[in-house]
Amino acid sequence: MPKFTDFAVQADQFQLRIDCSLDADAVVGCHWVDPDSGRFLRESPWVETNRQHQATFDLTLPIAAGRYRFYISPRESGKDWGYLRGEQFLAIDAEVCPDGVRVERKLLTNTQSLRRERWPAIFREIFLGPFTSVWLNRHLMYSMVRRDILSRYRGSFADSFWAILNPLLLMLTYYFVFGLFLQTKFPGDPSKSGFVLFFISGMLPWLAMNESLARAANTTLEHRNLITKVIFPVEVLPVNLTLSGMVTGLTASVLFLFVLLATRGSIPITVLWLPVLWIPQFFLTAGLCYLLAAAGAFVRDLIYVMGLLLTMWFFLTPICYPETSLPAAVLPVLGKNPLYILVRAYRAIFIGGTSPEWIALGKLSAASLLVFYAGFAVFRRARKGFADVL
Repeated sequence: MPKFTDFAVQADQFQLRIDCSLDADAVVGCHWVDPDSGRFLRESPWVETNRQHQATFDLTLPIAAGRYRFYISPRESGKDWGYLRGEQFLAIDAEVCPDGVRVERKLLTNTQSLRRERWPAIFREIFLGPFTSVWLNRHLMYSMVRRDILSRYRGSFADSFWAILNPLLLMLTYYFVFGLFLQTKFPGDPSKSGFVLFFISGMLPWLAMNESLARAANTTLEHRNLITKVIFPVEVLPVNLTLSGMVTGLTASVLFLFVLLATRGSIPITVLWLPVLWIPQFFLTAGLCYLLAAAGAFVRDLIYVMGLLLTMWFFLTPICYPETSLPAAVLPVLGKNPLYILVRAYRAIFIGGTSPEWIALGKLSAASLLVFYAGFAVFRRARKGFADVL
């Protein structure tokens, strides 16, 4: 494969001239590449070297501001481009400014070296990208979450007061059904309210997660006009759903504290651990929302099966029945259920008066972060195709 011996790059207004010398005759090509993703954009005509083994490219760049990368690489007859086979090539980074083209960098390199250069940027975008996006768009997210919550009850007689009435009526229904009519007893607590408190405390994390996950697969379709017609930070949509669900969970938790005060006469001090439980719950829910939102844009059937999947998850989790009723053989498997760990932690701080199991909570936090970053990475990769399928 011929190799470069010298090169020169000149910029004039919106034109770029590239002169290069090789150590043998060759056909040389120029590929335009996206500097951020490395994706191929277009190809300039091939140029054959002259008697002095020299080739010249005259490139006219678009007037619109932007960054471009050019790969100048030789190609042997019957073989692929040299840079695609790991051979050395000339890489040029240029930026189009209002007054013309500015060459940022020019060097002889190979694809492996350029790939290593992109790793820190990729890691920064994956690990810091979600938090950076949330911070930069915090005012937009506050407005969207607020509008989402208020719009559910707009036009009704009680208006936004339904945000409190809904969980309150749900708790009263469970109390009358299980406490007064069925008189279900919870082991260790013979009072009429024992099973109701047990049931509702397990429902608190489920209420928040169920609301967010049930809508996640449809969120890209619901906001298709924002995604396809305007410049919009689409990565905030799954987080908005998560925050809306957390508001519902917070409202239900505050109401449950009054229920505890009315039925038991006191509120355990261990409820102060509640914000600690919200951290893994938030990351787990947001990660799953990212995955469902990305998949829902391409697989529309997911929207219609989410209700069934969430119902199965609900009944596989000891929420409406004590965990002692589960067969001992399935406990090791169901013990890996993240919702099961959250339910046990909620019951411990609300009705058990004890702190959460820290080992289980630590494992849940690590798994939740893994799901969160994996979901964001999948969503980040999939969002480039949203405009084509929505």
